[in-house]
This record gives sequence, C-alpha cells and structure tokens, in this order.
Amino acid sequence: MTEETTGSVLPDRARVVIVGGGVIGTSVAYHLTKLGYTDVLLLEQGRLSSGTTWHAAGLVGQLRASEGGTRLVQYSTALYTELEAETGLTAGYRQCGGVTVARTEDRMIQLRRTAANAAAFDMECELLTPDEALAHYPVMRVDDLVGAIWLPADGRANPTDLTLALAKGARMRGARIRERTRVIGVTTTSDGDDRRRRRVTGVRTDAGDVEADVVVNCAGQWAKQVGALAGVNVPLHSAEHFYVVTESIDGVHTDMPILRDPDGYTYFKEEVGGLVIGGFEPEAKPWVGPDAIPYPFEFQLLEEDWEHFQILMDNALLRIPVLEETGLKKLYNGPESFTPDNQFILGEAPECGNYFVAAGFNSVGIASAGGAGRALAEWIVEGAPTTDLTGVDIRRFAPFNGNNRWLHDRVAEVLGLHYEIPWPNREMSTARPFRRSPVHHLLAAANANFGSRMGWERANFFAPAGSEPVIEYSWGKQNWLPWSAAEQTATRTAVAVFDQTSFSKYLVVGPDAEAALQWLCTADMAVEVGSCVYTGMLNARGTYEADVTVTRTAENEYLMVSSAATTERDRDHVTRNLPAGCRAEVVDVTSAMAVFGVMGPRSRELLSPLSDADLSDEAFPFGTSRRITLGYGGVRATRITYVGELGWELYVPAEFAVGVYEDLLTAGEALGVARGGYYAIESLRLEKGYRAFGRELTPNVDPVEAGLLFTCKLGTDVDFLGRAAVEKARADGRPSRVVSFAVASPDAMLWGGELVLRDGVVAGQVTSAAWGETCRSCVGLANVRSADGSPVDAAWLDTGGYEVNVGGTRYPITLSRRPIYDPTNARIR
Repeated sequence: MTEETTGSVLPDRARVVIVGGGVIGTSVAYHLTKLGYTDVLLLEQGRLSSGTTWHAAGLVGQLRASEGGTRLVQYSTALYTELEAETGLTAGYRQCGGVTVARTEDRMIQLRRTAANAAAFDMECELLTPDEALAHYPVMRVDDLVGAIWLPADGRANPTDLTLALAKGARMRGARIRERTRVIGVTTTSDGDDRRRRRVTGVRTDAGDVEADVVVNCAGQWAKQVGALAGVNVPLHSAEHFYVVTESIDGVHTDMPILRDPDGYTYFKEEVGGLVIGGFEPEAKPWVGPDAIPYPFEFQLLEEDWEHFQILMDNALLRIPVLEETGLKKLYNGPESFTPDNQFILGEAPECGNYFVAAGFNSVGIASAGGAGRALAEWIVEGAPTTDLTGVDIRRFAPFNGNNRWLHDRVAEVLGLHYEIPWPNREMSTARPFRRSPVHHLLAAANANFGSRMGWERANFFAPAGSEPVIEYSWGKQNWLPWSAAEQTATRTAVAVFDQTSFSKYLVVGPDAEAALQWLCTADMAVEVGSCVYTGMLNARGTYEADVTVTRTAENEYLMVSSAATTERDRDHVTRNLPAGCRAEVVDVTSAMAVFGVMGPRSRELLSPLSDADLSDEAFPFGTSRRITLGYGGVRATRITYVGELGWELYVPAEFAVGVYEDLLTAGEALGVARGGYYAIESLRLEKGYRAFGRELTPNVDPVEAGLLFTCKLGTDVDFLGRAAVEKARADGRPSRVVSFAVASPDAMLWGGELVLRDGVVAGQVTSAAWGETCRSCVGLANVRSADGSPVDAAWLDTGGYEVNVGGTRYPITLSRRPIYDPTNARIR
C-alpha cells in the first residue's frame, strides 16, 4: 500500500492527472516530476500494480527491431539499476543475460541479422554454436539446435517492486498518488483558438472531480474504456496469457540467463531455484471485449486452461528434459492487452488536446516502461516528441481500428508474432479483408496477392494464370519475385496501371490556405492553380513529420496527397500547426477518390485515345495537374511519378472508378499494358532513389541528411516550420546521409535493416531495399554515418569500400549520391 490511499483528500485540481497505477503510469509520473512537473496526481482504481503489471514475467530484452525501440529499453535498464540508490526501494532488476536458440536455418538467419543489428546499435551480441549455448544454459537440450545468440545485457525485473520504486520516486518530488479511486468520466471544452476544437479539462471520479491541464491514460487493458470517456480511440484488446512456475531444479541458480526458444514458442527464466515457463502460442485466446472487463478486477487471474497451454508445455519438455520429473506449482493465466500491429500506443490523441495515452504494451511493458515513460513525459513537457516515435504513435490508427469485433479476431494472431520468424514483407492474415478499393474485385479476378496498409487491401503483385497468388516466405528470393520483375519491366519499357487508391488525400481549404501551407511546407506553395509540388513537412527541430505532394486546385484550395499509413498523423500535424487565426481547414477526402497510376514510356499513348486533353509535353509538362475527360468519366490527371517514368496519377471519383479502370486496361491491350503491384513500385522507386516517410524520412532525419535540400525554399525569405533548424544543419553539416546503393552480386537478397560497413567498420543501416530488375541486383537506400560524428560530405561518401551484412554474409555495394537509375531525369520528362 502506498502512503496516499483512499483516506487521503482528493485535490480539486492538478496540473497532470494520470489514470492507472501500473508500471507505465508510475513511470510517466516519475519522469514528469523529474522534468519539473511536480503537481501530478496519479489515480488507480485498485492498488498499484494490481491490474496486469503484477503478473508480468518481467523479462527485459534490450535488442528491438528498431533503433528507437532499442534505445527505449536501454534507458529502462539503466534506470532500473539506479532506482534503489535514489528511492531506497529495489526494482528487483538483475542483469543475467539472455540466450536465444534456433532450431532451423531460417531462424538462425534471423539471429545473424539480429547480431548485425546489435552491431549497428553498438550492443554486445555473440553468435553461439549449440555447445556454446549449452555452456550458458546447462539444463537444456541442444542436439536439435542449429545455433544461438548470447545477449549479455538482457535481464529481468520484479514488476511490483519496480512499480513501487517508480511511485516512490515520483512522490519524493511532489507527485500525489490516490488508490481505490476510479475515473468515471473525462471533462473537455471547446476552444475557438484550439484547432482541434476540444481539449481536456479534468476527470470525474467516484470520489469527486479534479480539474487538470493534462490527462494521461495509462490504464492498461482498461485504456480503451478510459479513452472512450473522452471520445478517444485506443485500439487494443485483451488476450489470455499463460505461464507456469515449477518446483526447484538442480542446476538452476539465481544468475541463470533468460532462455528463449522461439521455434518452440517458449521462454524460461529462473525463479526461486525453479523456472517460470511461458510463451507466445501461434493462435492466442482473446479474452472479453474491452467494454466487458469486470470491475473490480484486482490482483486476479483467469481460470486455468491446460489444454490451451499444452503446445507450450510440450515444447518446454523438449527443451528442458528434466521438466519430465519436476513438479509444477501453479499455472498463471492473466489477461493482457495487445494492439492490432504488435506495437504499443503512445502519444497525444488527435481527437482531444492534452489527452495522452501510454497503453497496449503487448507483453513488453516491463522492458519498455522506463523509456516509454520518459518519452511520453518529454512529449507532454515539450509539446511534441523529442525523438522518432512514429512506430508507436497513437496517430497510426484510425477510428475504424477501434472496432471490438475486428480487434478480437486480430489479437488472436498478434500475440503469436512475438516468436514468429519476422519474415520480410510478412502480412497479417486475420480480420481481413477490411477496406477495399472500388476495383478490388477486378484486381482479385486478375490474380492479385493483397497486402494491407491502414486497413486497405492493396495488390502486392499479380500472379500469372494457373499460379496461386501467395507469398512463400523466406529470407532469400521469394516465389513472387519473377512476377514482380515482369511488372517492373513493363513499367520501364511499355506501360503499367497501378491501383493506388489507398493514398491519404486531404483538401486544405479557406482564404488562408496558401499562407497555412507556406508555413507548414518546406517547398514554395505560392504556385499557379494546376501546379503540383513535392514537399516535406517538418517539426520545430527541422526533422520530418511527413513528405507529401501538394496540388493547387483553386485559389483557396489545395489537394494534399500522402502515404496510406499516415492519414490520421498527417491531418493532426497540419491541424495542430496551423498559424494562430489562420482561416483554413483540413478535410479528409481519402475515401472519395480512387487513384490509378498510369506509368511508363507508353503512358501517353494509352491515355490520349481516351481523352480530349492535349497530353503533350508542351501542353502538359511535369508537375501539372488538370481535370480532364477520360472515357465516359472525368478525372484529375497529375503528371508526376513515384517510379521514375513518364506517367500520370489519375484521381477518380469513387463512383466512376470501375469504368475508368476497365477503360485503361482495354485501351492498353495493344500497348502491352501490365497491372502493377506495390512490390514493383517499391523496387522502381528505389532504383530511382525516391525517399519514403517512416523509412528514409523520420523525425530523426532532416532535409540535409535526406539529401532533399532542393525541396526547401531557403532561397526565399518565406519562413516555414523548422527552417531555422534546417539552416543550422546546412551550415554545420550532418554526421549522416541518406544515399542510394546497388549490390554488386545478383545473388544477394536484401529487405531493409541490413548493416552497412565502410572499410569493415559499422557505418549505418539499410533503410529500404528491394530487387531492382532494371539493375539486375538488389538496390536500396541507406543511412550512413561517420564513426566520429564528423560531417558526412561528398569526399567521405566517395572514398572507402562499402559492404552490407546479409544474414552473416558480406556483399560489396556501390554507393551513389545520385539515383542509380536515370540520374538526369530524362525518363520522366
């Protein structure tokens, strides 16, 4: 029990109210007070850690798929080792190391890639033979293993001890904690100066109301319910999560490392001389919907389900033979919340100002709590993220992602992803199809394989007649590659039609639309009606929040087009950063229009017979956008390309989409028209060196690093968000740079994330890679950096020998500051 309980007086006001007293809520409170926000009130409906925190396994594995995720956990472990000295309470943290074993060569390739990532993040990681793995973990069987890795920095924490230590640290700097106080409402107000129109003003509880400037939802599996109180969407759903505790075992000791056997879905950690055995079964068991979680539900478990646990127990017996003769103390079945994409949720809600969320930690809450708590506290204090949190940002979800039935079906798959091989381009299979283009049925009839982005079903590739349009996952060249290569060739030599309806599309309208976009965009928006401009949108730090194309469609109207995944994020960024008093609005028109890309040297030949418009280079130059007739319909045709060829993007009212698409395919038959999928687009854009938000362009990258200074209006006196930071970066130079590359050998298959070496020394990572059929090898973009932090310039890039580490094998690569394909842009004009 904490010092402040039900008997303490509930204050009338606090600067920040945190809802939820688990490890995440207490971490946010701790870090807010550390940053000087001492007027913090944390409310917990039961007792601290009594929700899902108390039954967490407490594993702290430092190496994550991204550098940002890894840095969060690295900070967590540093914090956990220091808490006792600060607070007098231990976090129960022990750095014991971790062994991850591989039963198959595919898994071993993954572990070799993991080891390369560790080198990129400057972390210690050692590849092991089975016998070397046995030396670290003597009670396991190794005769069926291919190899393993050793991560000495891994550890484990006691979840309840950690929570109480963080809570005490927060109280020591002024935070108040009130247990057994349930939040039953959130109050908001409309503010004419707030571009989002609503902001939070406080909470209602079963013990009274509290005014607040900021509310933080850290309610764990209750976060969706608590979000709904403020009209905020928090897409998560609980699943039953299992582990068993054994009696003591000879040879198991306090410093035993964590053992992970992902091919057997299981992990093992020492506890009181025995083992905790848990895992992530391939098909999980969703619990009740977020709106049906019982109250109270404090320090409670669900019924045992040995039948569901059987797959984990069978694999545990295989890995640790002595378990055959070891008693079991208890099977724990505790519900835990999971998100639709297996990444946690962090950030300020787009629906309501000053309402923040930290929830849905997908079984990595203990490992992530310290770093995530600090990141969110900094976001609250600074008014914006201080680093790249794109992958966990709440704005990656749309309202439709909150459908409970959809979430129920999706989390059955998500839990198992923890130990699934993270295949390149792996697609979710549950809760699909979801959103469909008007021509989806025509794509399906043409033998398309569909991927999913922001819920949209999108054609990855088209299989030839008689072949199944499926992905056979592997680390090497996958089965669909020849089919995608044919689409690439058609685009380069003839013409291809791509369904790109999933683009995010917005209208920026109003008397001050031009002024608004001049402030938000790096490029000059004072252009003629009918002009299309490629531009970045930055934050105050001068790093990327989006890259978009913007077309001026009328004096007071612009059409902004962005990637499918960033609809909510882009709209929120624009809305919250409009200049004060600006008379402009953002309208999402994504679903109103289909988009068809007609790309290739014969694209003009395809379109001309269908339209009365003059499509010649003189009459319709690159960067032009006009309404034209097409067949029986009317479309907006924009001369632009993301594949590096002559082409147009056609924006078609949804009701005319089927007819226009059919006309395009019919008219193109004599020209060798092909249907193209997103895998071909990826290959073609990488040959051309086009950057993508979320990979090359992130909130950690500025236009200098990205090689996109040409998109910035620095030659004018027009200010824009982030301009001062960009000018400073240009003057000082940057220690990293995004560059194109091609692999010398056609045998290598790259997918992104591979380690880059310069003269044998770690020099960065591949951000995107794909097979480039025109180049007959893999091509990509990489962010390379100097070892000493000195500016990366042309001389540095043009000297030295470069390689990529592909699953443990090094291949020479050629770097280029210009596009690999058509560096003079002759093909697009």
